[in-house]
Amino acid sequence: MIAVLKHGSTKADEKKVIKLIEAEGFTAHPDTGAETTIVGVVGAAPDKKINLKEKLQVMSVVEKVVVISDPYKLTSWNFKQDKTVIDLGDGVKVGGDELTIMAGPCSVENKEQILETARIVKAAGAKILRGGAFKPRTSPYSFQGLGEEGLMLLAEARAETGLKVITELMDIAHIDVVCKYADIIQIGARNMQNYALLKEIGKLDKPVMLKRGMAATIKEWLLAAEYVMNEGNHNVILCERGVRTFGEETRNTMDLSSIPLVQQLSHLPVIADPSHGTGRWELVIPVARAAAAVGADGIMVEVHPHPKNALSDGPQSLKPANFRLLMDELDAITTSLKTFKAREKKIAYK
Repeated sequence: MIAVLKHGSTKADEKKVIKLIEAEGFTAHPDTGAETTIVGVVGAAPDKKINLKEKLQVMSVVEKVVVISDPYKLTSWNFKQDKTVIDLGDGVKVGGDELTIMAGPCSVENKEQILETARIVKAAGAKILRGGAFKPRTSPYSFQGLGEEGLMLLAEARAETGLKVITELMDIAHIDVVCKYADIIQIGARNMQNYALLKEIGKLDKPVMLKRGMAATIKEWLLAAEYVMNEGNHNVILCERGVRTFGEETRNTMDLSSIPLVQQLSHLPVIADPSHGTGRWELVIPVARAAAAVGADGIMVEVHPHPKNALSDGPQSLKPANFRLLMDELDAITTSLKTFKAREKKIAYK
C-alpha cells in the first residue's frame, strides 16, 4: 500500500508516518515528488496490513491510503507519480528529456582499443561508455574479460573523455571492485533473476541497469527491479535487449512493444539494446531508429574500431562510420518527436 501525505506536509510529518510503518513490522519507502510526498509500504505480513491501513488513515498528515493490487509495488506509477530520472552528474541523465546514448565495445580488450573507441563515441555524441571487464560467455573457452585491469582501463578512458562508465557485474564477490570504477552497474540478462545478487546491489548507492532476461515476461522483469528497489536502491534503469524465440535469423527477437508498455506500467526509464537484440550489425541502426521512435529513454549499442578483430560480439558491433550515421539519424528522430511532445503528455500513463 501507499500513504499519500497531505499537501504542505513536512519532513517531520514524513518521519512520523515512517516510524508507525516500521513499528508495525513493515518497510517504508518515501518518495517526494514535485507536489506530493508518498510513502510506500512493503512487507510480507498481509494479516497486519488492515490494521496498519486503519492507523495510517487516522493520522492527520495522511491524505489517503491506497492498496496496490499489482505484484510490483515500487516500480509502478502508484508508488511514484513523477518519472524517475537517473542523474549521473556533469549533465548526464537517463530518463530526462534527451535520448541518452551508451556505446562502446562488448569487451575491454586492451588500452589502445578502449581509448580509441571512447574517443570515437564521445566525438559522435555518446554520453556513456560501455565495456565489459567481466564477461558471461556461453562457452568456457571464450574470452572472459580482463577483470580489474579492464575496469582500470575504463576509468582511464573516462578520465580522458569525460564519458560516464557502465560495466557488467556478474558476481557478488566482484561488487566492491566494480563499484570502485563504474558509474552504472549493469546486470545482464543471465543474472536478471539472480535474486541474491539483486538484493546486494539494492543496498548500494549506485545506479543499476537491469537487462531483461532472455525468456522473461514483463512481469518478471519488473519484479526483478522490485528486488533491487525493495532494498533501498531506487536508481534503476530497465533495458530491453530482445527475448529468445524460435527464430534463427537473429540472435534474439527485439520486443519493441515492451518499451511503451513498460512505460505505461512503471516510472523507471527504459532503454533499448539493439546490438544484443539482433546480433547483426546491419540491423542495429534500423532497430535503434525504431526504439527511439517508440519512446526509448536511451540506446545502448556496441561499437568497435575493428569489428572483425573483436574478441567478442564482432558481428553485432558497429564500425565508427556507421555509429556516426546512427547518431545523425537518432538526432533527426528525436527532433521530430519533440514536435509531438505536448500531444504525448496527454496520454494517461498513470
